[in-house]
Amino acid sequence: MRSGQVEILDGATGTELERRGAEMDPHSWCGAASRDNAALLAEIHSDYIDAGARIITANTFASSRLMLSGAGLGDRVAEINTIAVDAALAARDGHAMASEVVVAGSLSHMVPVSEGTDRFDPNAVPGDDELADAFGELAGVLRSAGAELILLEMMYEPARARIALDAALATGLPVWFDMSARRSENGQVVAFHPFEELPLADLLGLLPDAGVDAVGVMHTQSQVIGDAIDEIRALTDLPIAAYPDSGFFKMPSWQFHEVISPADLEEYFVDWISRGATALGGCCGLTVEHVLAAAAARDRV
Repeated sequence: MRSGQVEILDGATGTELERRGAEMDPHSWCGAASRDNAALLAEIHSDYIDAGARIITANTFASSRLMLSGAGLGDRVAEINTIAVDAALAARDGHAMASEVVVAGSLSHMVPVSEGTDRFDPNAVPGDDELADAFGELAGVLRSAGAELILLEMMYEPARARIALDAALATGLPVWFDMSARRSENGQVVAFHPFEELPLADLLGLLPDAGVDAVGVMHTQSQVIGDAIDEIRALTDLPIAAYPDSGFFKMPSWQFHEVISPADLEEYFVDWISRGATALGGCCGLTVEHVLAAAAARDRV
């Protein structure tokens, strides 16, 4: 992250594929979609660059072996994720702003989600060795394919987050640790864990003294992010990214329900900058127009 500047990230990739007509898989959500949609992915990435994004994220959030195996594609992890990174690189390298754009690979700790819900079965989560193999494999593919940054995305479960963090750090690439949050029943900001109420400090406590370049809050409702930024700022001096979602998930489809308007999101972006956010963008459900709002907010302050 460049010192003194507010960086602009892209918006959604997986849900944008769905919004533009790509088929979502009932086991791997958007993970398998890269296989048959390289041109559409490149178009999406290019549109985000046109909107002002200078960090674009390959469609690799849901394409670890853990996710692809259910779709019968567990032996094609390298192929599918390389297609995703190649699409982002092609969009970047063919753009007039190529020299200013960084291609990130997304690494989540997502495990299979029950159909029609947004929740995993805690009794079906693989053991630590299987998790480490899957996350390490994906991290290695991202590096080999040419990703220049790893975004650890939707970190909310400490045990899996630690394993994903270790895998990302082992690549030697810059790493951002991006958490997801929600409000507890008493209104406190907690990690997005569906079954426990964990303070964000539990996640931030995983960070080593060196090796992580930024932290963030993402895939989180806009009305929660400001308070989350305040909590993060009290615990770390690292740069902070903020990129919300809007709508909700029912496996395997995003529900584009009451998606926040770009104008309303622009006001949130301005507020987050005032609280210390130094990178802005969008996550699931958000579009090119929301990235334009991030750029407009940056230019206002």
